[in-house]
Amino acid sequence: MQIGIFTVGDVTTDPTTGITPTEGERIKATMAIAQKAEEVGLDVFATGEHHNPPFIPSSPTTMLGYLAAKTEKIILSTSTTLITTNDPVKIAEDYAMLQHLSDGRMDLMLGRGNTAPVYPWFGKNIAEGVPLALENYNLLRRLWREDVVNWEGKYRTPLQGFTATPRPLDDVAPFVWHGSIRTPEIAEQAAYYGDGFFANNIFWPKEHYMRLISFYRERFAHYGHGTPEQAIVGLGGQIFMRKNSQDARNEFRPYFNNAPVYGHGPTMEDFMHQTPLTVGSPQEIIDKTLTFREFFGDYQRQLFLIDHAGLPLKTVLEQLDLLGEEVLPTLRAETAKRQAPGTPDAPTHASLLAKARAEGTLPVREGQSVAVDDVTGASPDDGRDHS
Repeated sequence: MQIGIFTVGDVTTDPTTGITPTEGERIKATMAIAQKAEEVGLDVFATGEHHNPPFIPSSPTTMLGYLAAKTEKIILSTSTTLITTNDPVKIAEDYAMLQHLSDGRMDLMLGRGNTAPVYPWFGKNIAEGVPLALENYNLLRRLWREDVVNWEGKYRTPLQGFTATPRPLDDVAPFVWHGSIRTPEIAEQAAYYGDGFFANNIFWPKEHYMRLISFYRERFAHYGHGTPEQAIVGLGGQIFMRKNSQDARNEFRPYFNNAPVYGHGPTMEDFMHQTPLTVGSPQEIIDKTLTFREFFGDYQRQLFLIDHAGLPLKTVLEQLDLLGEEVLPTLRAETAKRQAPGTPDAPTHASLLAKARAEGTLPVREGQSVAVDDVTGASPDDGRDHS
């Protein structure tokens, strides 16, 4: 299983000092956190995408391109790329460029976002969020897989004889996760294409995410990609730790109480009981994370949120040291010991390239564009069940 961290990139006042970092300081801190994540042995660093205060990651590919030059092993990803308000042509080209810059150490997670005003800012209608996501992703897939695309849809101008550049590295498109908090249509989309499904797994009780993931697994099998257990699942989570549990809770409490996303609501203890938030010792982090497979099945990627709510950089780097030294070795060993035989690994560029070579998969060349439904991606002669 891949284990890593993700950031939402919030600029939040530290409630214990009253200090608010500048946007520049927060950006530089995020870069330091990502490089530290590689240093301690984590597999993935992922950033969100936001276009409103108090968030700073408005250009994920700029951040990840910088990190591609500063790191060697860690997978660089997004925890949200807005498939609804970004032009699919720009996504196709930006992330193919990132593929080349990182030598394939990247993937991306598509989502609709959770900020309603972003739609009109980019000339879109939030009421059409789901069909936008469906149509835009179908076009994105074609742009990566076909050298020359002729396309017409509802939400952007038509394309005639268009080639996105650069072409994907080794003619292999980046792996895509579809992220969702609440929308079964997105789980259906991920299942249809055999892509990964990432459940936020932060704000709501586990039962909510169990329903979404179970639905995705069933539909993944329905579309002929394998058994439900072979579906590619990722989970989020929130942690804060110190060697001693009580020290962790005492230190994190003011940050929890003032956090924009959940402060001034349930107590920290109630939130820990109702959601995956874990505040305590390294062993408590290990124990609670290991319970996730009991509810969701074996899964391929676990990302932790550790740098939010105004936590200073020094504290976040200390969290990463604890994660790498005290949690990561045991969590990896215990996960490997418990997972069912035949559980697939998370896809990487190397594994996707090997699969394409073994199957003789080639990109569609000029004059070979495939007629498909621009919303579902269905081809009339592909022999698959599209119901």
